[in-house]
Amino acid sequence: MPVIVNGVEFTDADMERELPDHQEAPDPVKSAMTALVLRRVLLDEAKQLALTAEDDEALIDALLQQEVKVPVPGREECLRQYQAHPERFTVGELTEASHILFQVTPGVDLDGLRQHASGILTHLLEHPQEFAEMAKANSNCPSSEVGGSLGQIGRGQTVPEFERPLFAATAGSVIPRLVETRFGFHIIQVGRKAEGRLLPFDEIQHDIADMMQSASRDHAIRQYLQLLVGRASISGIDLQGADSPLVQ
Repeated sequence: MPVIVNGVEFTDADMERELPDHQEAPDPVKSAMTALVLRRVLLDEAKQLALTAEDDEALIDALLQQEVKVPVPGREECLRQYQAHPERFTVGELTEASHILFQVTPGVDLDGLRQHASGILTHLLEHPQEFAEMAKANSNCPSSEVGGSLGQIGRGQTVPEFERPLFAATAGSVIPRLVETRFGFHIIQVGRKAEGRLLPFDEIQHDIADMMQSASRDHAIRQYLQLLVGRASISGIDLQGADSPLVQ
């Protein structure tokens, strides 16, 4: 079924031009077509408002600048963010970590893999001194060659679902549950920790304001896209929400 937006049908050539930018998406074809649809509704709205620019990307930028207004957060809002999430503004925080990765691959028996990993975790909670040996025998990560050691890790160096339990755990412990990430199941052993230093609020207030404004702008753009999609005539594709590569 062809995809048609406001009377304009997308061609195979349109898809061929867009698709290379979406190879990392879970569904590259759906992601590319979604981007084409959203770009079309944005361009149509810009023309409806009689906006002009040197090219399509500049026209979209002009539209968003005019239609999406986000206030700059004040000092009190920034201070609440600072106090609520001190870990985001702490520098120099490090922790030593080792892990055993049970990688999830196509066709793998997830229940069997989880059961196998859980059995090894139970053993290591009783015998943590065997962690390196078990990592060499079981981990699907190259770190298995060094007993699962990942060395020192700072915040932002791993995926969030791995980082959160790692930094929350006590030094010298094995985290007593499997940690699930996009890569699979992990058993994590935490080594020594360096606490780091919380940056003074006055030094980073403007950075916090920029961060909050950027997040608010992304949210506002998504809402605006949902509004435009709701008003547009679209057939051949079901858009669940308006998450878009245009605003990521």
